[in-house]
Amino acid sequence: MILRYVFTFLTFVYLTNCSGNSNKNELSSQDEFNPPEVQYTQAMLLFDSQQYEQATNKFKNIERIYPLSNEAIQSQIMLGFINYILLDYDTAIFQFSRIINKYPSLKNIDYVYYMKALCYYEQISHEGLDGKFNDLALENLDQVIQRFPDSKYAKDSFQKKILVKSNIAAKHMSIARFYQKEKKYTAALNRYQVVINSFQETKFAPEALYRVSEIYLSIGMKEEAEKQAAILGYNYPESSWYKFIYDDLTNQNNETIFSKSIGKIFNK
Repeated sequence: MILRYVFTFLTFVYLTNCSGNSNKNELSSQDEFNPPEVQYTQAMLLFDSQQYEQATNKFKNIERIYPLSNEAIQSQIMLGFINYILLDYDTAIFQFSRIINKYPSLKNIDYVYYMKALCYYEQISHEGLDGKFNDLALENLDQVIQRFPDSKYAKDSFQKKILVKSNIAAKHMSIARFYQKEKKYTAALNRYQVVINSFQETKFAPEALYRVSEIYLSIGMKEEAEKQAAILGYNYPESSWYKFIYDDLTNQNNETIFSKSIGKIFNK
């Protein structure tokens, strides 16, 4: 009887050692017998100490052993967050999208949407005007704002949305100013209208209205220039751009309007 127990114990020790040696990143088999909440606490301690590889293994282990537990779902979120921290945005987006599709009624699903939006947002700083991340960031930030208007993440999403739109508007304005300087007025007007119609909440909208009025004034369409100036004054009465166009419209010598005013944007 004693020999049988000794044999059973040695067998258990052997299996335990084999399991531990099969993968250098695997948790000990003893950990696998811990309840999910204990393992999750251990994983979070590793995460807090920035041991991301070990934390990743712990979170994956929870998901594998206790797939139906709440800790397994939270572990999936943490796996996405770790990838976000490590700048592996594609993997993080995949992870967050998977959670959204699998657990649409999750209590903190607003956070998952928010983190997915951030993955796109963080990638737009160095891309061009028509880069895909501008649009993807806007689309995903809008989902947070519209789906979860009372969420604590909605306000920050809205602020980031304004920054993204300002980023896009700034590029439109830069191109429009170039066209205007080259006297390609149709192309310039088209760009300014994009800013006026789609980016009213950005700081560039008043200038865009001013530039449109300025172009019309420079080509002798004073009545149309006055209409645009009126729109500018109605929507942005305190804007310095309204004061500029008022001065231009009352200036009898319109020959040098553009040459005088084009520098105003660079001096602001």
